[in-house]
Amino acid sequence: MRWIPAFLLLLPPAAAEQSRGLSSEAVGVVSGIRVVSDKVPDVSTLEAWKKSFIKDGMTDEGKAMAIWRTVAMFQHQDSSVEELLHNEGSLTDVMKVIHVYGHSYCGMAAAHAISLARYLGLEARGWTINAHVVPEIKWDNAWHLLDPSLIVYFPKADKKIAGVEEIIAGVKDWYEKNPGYWDGRKGNEAKLRALHQEGGWQGWKKGPEILLNCPTYDPTGWVPAKSHGWYAQMMEYDGSCGDGKPFLYEMGFSQGYQLNIQLRRGERLTRNWGHKGLCLENRPGCITAKPAEGPLSYSSTMFGDLSNGRIGNGTHEYVVPVTTGEFRKAALVAENLADRAVQVKDPGKDGVLVFRMPSSYVYLTGQLMLKAAVPAGGELHVQLSDNHGIDWKHVEKITASGDVTLDLKPLVYRRYDYRLKFVLKGKGTGIQSLKISHDIQHSQRPLPALGVGENTITFSSGDEGTISIEGSHHTATKGKQVLLSDFTPAANSLKLMDGVIVQGPKGDVTFPVEAPGDITRIRFGLSGRVNDKTDSWAFDVSYDGGKTWKTVDRLAGPARFASKFVTASDVPAGTRKALVRYAGQQTTAAMIFNLRIDVDYKEPQGGFAPVKVTYLWEEGGKEKQDVRVVSKPSEVYKITCETKPTMKSIVLELAP
Repeated sequence: MRWIPAFLLLLPPAAAEQSRGLSSEAVGVVSGIRVVSDKVPDVSTLEAWKKSFIKDGMTDEGKAMAIWRTVAMFQHQDSSVEELLHNEGSLTDVMKVIHVYGHSYCGMAAAHAISLARYLGLEARGWTINAHVVPEIKWDNAWHLLDPSLIVYFPKADKKIAGVEEIIAGVKDWYEKNPGYWDGRKGNEAKLRALHQEGGWQGWKKGPEILLNCPTYDPTGWVPAKSHGWYAQMMEYDGSCGDGKPFLYEMGFSQGYQLNIQLRRGERLTRNWGHKGLCLENRPGCITAKPAEGPLSYSSTMFGDLSNGRIGNGTHEYVVPVTTGEFRKAALVAENLADRAVQVKDPGKDGVLVFRMPSSYVYLTGQLMLKAAVPAGGELHVQLSDNHGIDWKHVEKITASGDVTLDLKPLVYRRYDYRLKFVLKGKGTGIQSLKISHDIQHSQRPLPALGVGENTITFSSGDEGTISIEGSHHTATKGKQVLLSDFTPAANSLKLMDGVIVQGPKGDVTFPVEAPGDITRIRFGLSGRVNDKTDSWAFDVSYDGGKTWKTVDRLAGPARFASKFVTASDVPAGTRKALVRYAGQQTTAAMIFNLRIDVDYKEPQGGFAPVKVTYLWEEGGKEKQDVRVVSKPSEVYKITCETKPTMKSIVLELAP
């Protein structure tokens, strides 16, 4: 533990920082910035979600219902998100979907519900039924279906929520008594639709009792998003599943993403309650939907959605202060540069500037604009790394002075973090101005919206950054996404690409990790297979270069599909490098479908500096704004709206 003088503990945070020589003027980056409205739950991290949704004394059933409500509230059933990172291509990290995309499909929503359940210590599992994937959560020694993608569940006559097998049994019993609706293999869709439509869409009430008490059906037997009706559930739970029967199936989840907004001097994040049509591939239908109407209308009526839609586009801009010494505070490397300018200091050596561009939101575009000063014989090289500086890709070689604009999209699309390196050669070579800008995608739903009347806004910040390792193991995605192999892991008796599979009785893969500051914790895990009770994955860490190892936890079989994520928090003080190992053991099969490692660290020049928070909205067609300079790491203030506001944007930047 680092010794802190007793007198510092008696000072308020800002005064303590100043006493340690960390005045706001010395701070290079403010991290963990949260602006939370009392009208929208704080779901910035799993811990924040738990605090918002799980109350003291809550029963396991209450916790399970909170999980169902969370996934249904923040994810709209639509096209899947294809980041090309996780197994089967689709995105299985619940927090990333909540904040970045806001939509998913049934298999992903089931994985997200299972993820949250296990985070709370509840048993959960998944099912593949007919043309649908659903989760079950266990409480009171029984399994219960809670479907967050179609936003349904089915209480029995005794008010207890039914499980998948009970629903299938009830539906099959009805088919046996009404054979005209069974075509020999499965439910007859045409006849079921016709029955549903009888009496002005009241025929569904003639169906099996197990489906009659769904509290989220509308009076005509349709689910909240109007995408599926009673007839669809009659087919989903008819006991068929293609050429087989329903089966236990866990898509597997990823875990580790959390909202961590970081700002440096000259950096600005704008998030909009609107979009300009930009999104990741597999364009969702909900990009044009509004919460007050159509298939997304349930979002406001059931869950209090105050946004203008589901998809949001914002901008992440960084005007690097290259003409003052300020650029040094946030740089990873600043070598052989003038004290107050990005210019070669000793012409006999290269000048080097390296900085990170981490983002909580996915990059859709990227543009770099600079004004170069390159005398005759000089050179300015621009390079980019999307694997934490292990490899560098050539972007541009500049040999003359002037304005230069570079398109970064081919190198940063789908990314959340990258590094830029500028190598300056020759006397007088420098950068006179530098701006990086991106269009980003974010979900509107979790943004801190305002409502009519008084709104309480809570601001908080921290001092930690995160280095993440997450890559595709499919070689076909090379050039489109970072690969696991790009992080230079060491594999022993293990196939790494196109299926991470142990070869022989034992095998392992070790990832080296290095942070810019002292590591505070390592969060990591996997989704995979441990087919037999003797199959397992051990989650190991080493802080001494592999001389000694500690097993944090294990994932043991039998499980055809399983996911587990753990945290190593007993990191020795001053540690900046570590090894993370996945050690597999098998008699039948030990496989990894996807993995993620998050290394949290103290930003070397992290701390607090005043943050400018700008809200923009309209009331009755008139533009309104609230501009607030937050002067403390934690602060609460009020914004009052006289009439119902139409939200426009929220802008965050360090105060001048």
